This record gives sequence, structure tokens and C-alpha cells, in this order.
Amino acid sequence: MKKIVAFVVMTIQLFATAVTLPIESVSDDKDIVYVKLPSVDIGLSGVVVHTINDTHSIILKRAEVLSFDKEKKLATIQLSEYNELQNDALPKSEYQVSSKDHVVLAIAYKRALLIAPTEEIYHKVTKRVQLEWVDSDFFATFLSAHGHPTPLIEDFRAMSDSYSVGLFIIYLNNKLYTVDAQSFKILSESDALFDKQAEKMIKLPFYSHIDEIEANWFGEGSSELKAYAPYYKALLKEYNPNKIK
Repeated sequence: MKKIVAFVVMTIQLFATAVTLPIESVSDDKDIVYVKLPSVDIGLSGVVVHTINDTHSIILKRAEVLSFDKEKKLATIQLSEYNELQNDALPKSEYQVSSKDHVVLAIAYKRALLIAPTEEIYHKVTKRVQLEWVDSDFFATFLSAHGHPTPLIEDFRAMSDSYSVGLFIIYLNNKLYTVDAQSFKILSESDALFDKQAEKMIKLPFYSHIDEIEANWFGEGSSELKAYAPYYKALLKEYNPNKIK
């Protein structure tokens, strides 16, 4: 368990607080921006912020680290739509991303949610790792409200937005994977060795106190999850094909 603590704390300390970086340049199609920083993990997510005045600012886009040039210390940031604060009753922003704006990365990285198969694994990790843990009951309740006994990637992302979760930490096959809550890219991994007894009494789709997650009549996510490890392995592999075998 000492390895678990060291691993997670090290990951969080890389970005103990959100990092605000000025934009160096913007691509012609406004879909890519470039920022300078000493180092960064691929898949780190955030937003582009435009400052209106000393007391007002606005989020223009989502941001995700696409690549990093170690020699130039230059990160390539992919932009996408940010709709979480959209209000049809208000006029849409006409601001375009420019070099006057800033990229804010690693938002809410101190708030994490653990996906674990059993009560023992869940409690051992959350008790020994000093993070601001969001209770898995909230995610189970969230899934029930959306009729998804099987959590979809959009459920993870919506949970991130609703509860300000920066990281998902997923236990899978004696490893802990620290995953960016929006990009679902693996930032790091570490051994988390438990005996076989700890993996008995698996609860699906993950450990929580919620006995049953309501299901929609049909549609993706409406079927009950049949097995823990195969599902989360496939989900991680979809967004991290080079890191999950």
C-alpha cells in the first residue's frame, strides 16, 4: 500500500493546483493552440479562458494536451466545444481564441473518484491516500438518474463536470490507473497488489452503497454490467491503445 500512496501523491503533486499558461500562438483554423511549459503529460485537460476585465472572464473552449516537444518545451493543445455553462436564454459568446487568452490545465486535480470492484479495495485506497475523494455513491446515484447501470464515457465526463472531479482512479488487475476525467487518458499507473481474497464479493458496476442502479428501457448503457475487469479494461484501452495490452 505504500507504493499506492507514493504513486498517487506524486501524480497529484505534479499539478498541485491548476496551471494557467499564456497562449503562444493559435492555428489558422482556431482548433489548436501552443503553450510553453517545462513538461506536461499527454492527455492533461483544461479550458481556454478569455479575460474580459479585472473581475470578469469567460471559458471559450475545452483544451487537451495533444503532444509535447521536449526540446522546444512547447505543448500542442487541441481545442473542442465547451457547452457546460450554455444557456439558450443568453446570447452566445462571440469571442474567438487568440494569443491574448490563457489555457488553464489540471483543474480540480485534487478531487478524485475511485472506481474499485470491492469494499475492501475501495476503503484501503481511499483511507491511505490523502485526496479529496468524491464518494462513489454520488456516481452510482448519477448513473441511476440517467438509467445507465453500465457507465459510459459521457457519464464519466458529465460526472466530472457536475461534481468538479479532476481525476478518476481506476483499479484494474492489481494496478491503479490515474485517468484525466475529461480526456480519459492515463496519466500514470502503479502496482496495487491485493490478495485474491480482496477481489471477492465484487460489486457491479463498481463498489458503492447503492444496491440497484435504475435502467432505461433501451439504449447504450441500459444493460447491467456483467463483469468488472473486461469492461473497464476495454474502456481504458479505447482511449489509451498504447498503454493497455
